[in-house]
Amino acid sequence: MTVRLLNLLFQRKIIEKSTLFPYFFVVLLNTSCAQNSNSKINLTNNTDFTSEIVVDGTQNPWGMVFFPNNDILISEKSGKLILYRSGKKVEVGNAPEVYNRGQGGMMDIELHPDYKKNGWIYFSYASSEGDSKGGNTAIMRAKLSDTKLVQKQLLYKAVPNTTKGQHFGSRLEFDQDGYLFFSIGERGDRDVNPQDITRDGGKIYRLHDDGRVPKDNPFVDKDGAKTAIYSYGHRNPQGLALHPETGQLWEHEHGPRGGDEINIIQKGKNYGWPVVTYGINYSGTKITDETSRPGMEQPLYQWTPSIAPSGLAFVTSDRYPNWKNSLLVGSLAFQYLERLEIKNNKVVYREKLLDGMGRVRNVRQGPDGYIYVGIEGKGIYRLLPR
Repeated sequence: MTVRLLNLLFQRKIIEKSTLFPYFFVVLLNTSCAQNSNSKINLTNNTDFTSEIVVDGTQNPWGMVFFPNNDILISEKSGKLILYRSGKKVEVGNAPEVYNRGQGGMMDIELHPDYKKNGWIYFSYASSEGDSKGGNTAIMRAKLSDTKLVQKQLLYKAVPNTTKGQHFGSRLEFDQDGYLFFSIGERGDRDVNPQDITRDGGKIYRLHDDGRVPKDNPFVDKDGAKTAIYSYGHRNPQGLALHPETGQLWEHEHGPRGGDEINIIQKGKNYGWPVVTYGINYSGTKITDETSRPGMEQPLYQWTPSIAPSGLAFVTSDRYPNWKNSLLVGSLAFQYLERLEIKNNKVVYREKLLDGMGRVRNVRQGPDGYIYVGIEGKGIYRLLPR
């Protein structure tokens, strides 16, 4: 297939870009005109560890959490929740109904910071709830009773629904003060949603754990604003993680053709999409001539060509002494896990882990200190230092 044909198919929604990332970006690798500001950093291959399968047979393991009793809860994009208990997989009953289209479906999972006391589990998923056709990203919390969800509570539902299949987001993360952050992509409506705080999409949001909007959110006093918004000007964020030392919220998001970004999320800030970007259209045409503008945040790092990042985790475990405080990012496009060393908020070293294993959808550090990686079509792997 030619690049022109691929682009036409994407525009008409006959195929989704994410399904052809490996082929598409190999085609475009040497033709991207966007410059990588970090191009002097070499990407090396690390084999100083082995990997072992922990949970096999998952098709698209979007999210995972680890319970105090060592059970693992895994979300499948198709809409299933899988409980891995005592070496067996069990489907969890009464899961929320998902709008499984394109990049949307059952997405991330997160435990409440005080889960041992209150039992709350949080989910992000594509939902068709509402009057209009299609779906949009929703946030729910519930509790697990044996192998069934109970006490389900819808905390947030983005509007309007749309039948577009791209850019749902969505990751979940609690900060050190107990606020719930979540991301929603701009749903393929780049010229309207990301820069408009009266509309959902292309935003990072902040809520109390029960869904209430914090009184000090940046836009609570703005007429017509979506008061849950914390930052805006984002494209499709699929990674959120707290820095282990600073407590700052780090995020990564998909660019178009080039311009995937890592950002440090700050209250009320505008991250520029699509007014400024290091990426270009899939057809090769420009989106904008600007990569910066006063009042818009610059990424801490940007990938050109795009790696299609999904999943984000900091390494704090002593099991990997040479990786301490490194950032781990999954690549859907090139099918590896990337480790980035960062000093003074600058990436100084990059290396590939699990090169060629498959599309890395998610990465987590487990309570046992090991790194767990969700790979599409294969399952959940654990990394073991040699």
